[in-house]
Amino acid sequence: RAPEHPVNLILIERLNPMSNGQPFPSLWLAWVGKRTLPLEIVWFKYLRRFGVDHWYRFAKQRLHWTLPNLRTPSQCERWSDLMPLMSWQLWLARDLVKENRLPWQSATIDLTPGRVAQSMLSILVDIGTPTKLPKPRGKSPGWETGKVRISAPRYPTVKKRVSRRKKSSRLVV
Repeated sequence: RAPEHPVNLILIERLNPMSNGQPFPSLWLAWVGKRTLPLEIVWFKYLRRFGVDHWYRFAKQRLHWTLPNLRTPSQCERWSDLMPLMSWQLWLARDLVKENRLPWQSATIDLTPGRVAQSMLSILVDIGTPTKLPKPRGKSPGWETGKVRISAPRYPTVKKRVSRRKKSSRLVV
């Protein structure tokens, strides 16, 4: 349905040069929508992308968004739905944690979500865990007799074909 959506291209050129005398590079923005917004609003929406980009980096690196190898799309969606919830949990816990900084980090007044995640151990110890105690060590009893084994569903591997150049029949001298 892309041909049905109007797209406005916006060219932003800064008039004053950078501190080294070089002109700023041109910035092209695309606005997809039926009505054109005023340039001030478009510019503020563009500036908001800075925080969004940093959140994606934080979710991938610190919250391990892309780490698990999930089997089904529904599991992937459920895991992705947890990312904003974990971010809000860190945001709300910033007043409850005591900063636990590493030796090379300077002290801060307002804790970032990364610093809160680094300091969450004290809260997690106080809260406890809903999990069961670990099983005793030793030889495993094995699979229960009479329990039906169901293998995991297998999906075909998607392979991209490698196109090879055709050899030329003519000799180049």
